[in-house]
Amino acid sequence: IKMKNIKYFLFSILALVSFSINAQEETTEEKPTFSVVGSIDTYFRSADYAPLTSFANKPGFALGMANVILSYEGEKSGFVADFVYGPRGVEAVFNSSGSSNIVNQLYAYMNVSDNFTLTLGNWNTFLGYEVISPLANFNYSTSYMFSYGPFSHTGIKADFTLSEKTSLMLGIMNQTDFTEGNFDSEGSFGGIVFDSYMFGAQLGISGQYLNLLTGDGYTQIDFTGGFDLSESFFLGINATSADIDGAGKFSGLALYPQLALSDTFSIGLRGEIFNDDTGILDDVGGTDQDNTSFTITGSYTSGNLTIKPEFRVDSGSAEFYSKSLTDYTDNLASFVLAAIYAF
Repeated sequence: IKMKNIKYFLFSILALVSFSINAQEETTEEKPTFSVVGSIDTYFRSADYAPLTSFANKPGFALGMANVILSYEGEKSGFVADFVYGPRGVEAVFNSSGSSNIVNQLYAYMNVSDNFTLTLGNWNTFLGYEVISPLANFNYSTSYMFSYGPFSHTGIKADFTLSEKTSLMLGIMNQTDFTEGNFDSEGSFGGIVFDSYMFGAQLGISGQYLNLLTGDGYTQIDFTGGFDLSESFFLGINATSADIDGAGKFSGLALYPQLALSDTFSIGLRGEIFNDDTGILDDVGGTDQDNTSFTITGSYTSGNLTIKPEFRVDSGSAEFYSKSLTDYTDNLASFVLAAIYAF
């Protein structure tokens, strides 16, 4: 009888331990998280006139934007609501109106499996090396390739993890930068009628990305990548080519060497060659423009604050840069000092 009681006792102890372990595993499972992050940026620009690129283009002491990102991440689904306020934000969402002109990104996603995610809504473009947020760019001013290309897309996309180093994205989207809707009925947006959609794809292999955006007379092929040449030296690369039916083409190549001199200070160069025969951003109405731009940027970080002194020189094949209200020049030089605070 005593042996039987001991067996029952041992069985009860083992059952209790097993229950305790399972309960502990359940309580240590990852719980859904809600987060609020973002940044603010402001700058000084020495020159009255800027090159034909986006952002950092106002004279004197100027404002960038306040960026607030709300996100909820569950085990199977989540959302991102990304809001922008200020001049940089206005430029980023230039095709939006009313209260939508503060919405930089707004999307929900579902993790169908460990290797497959579906996203519906509005997200920043997958093309190019540079992005809207100054936190993710080494240089404070932006390239011609970024400025001419798409900023955002609204639609549905599927992201696949094909292997440890390979990924694939496929998407169907509205016309580029029309984030509120596709306006496919007459008079919805200033009389513009869109009856077609854009298709996007991205293939990633070992940190190198080949991107495609096509539809409604527009096709852009883009390569974005980079290599760690040493522990302190990184080389980024961006090349793009776009064909616009009835308007022409633009194409470019940029290299982004970046050297970390210490834990708090780095220096980087952007060298860009860009050709545009569309005249999209030309002040004087000409076409077939060749632009060469060299931008050298320092980046000093102290806690959440980053200070970026930057010197930029742009030169063109003709006098299409403004130097006053009535005069133009074939070159521009400027100094920018930017402050970016992340939270």
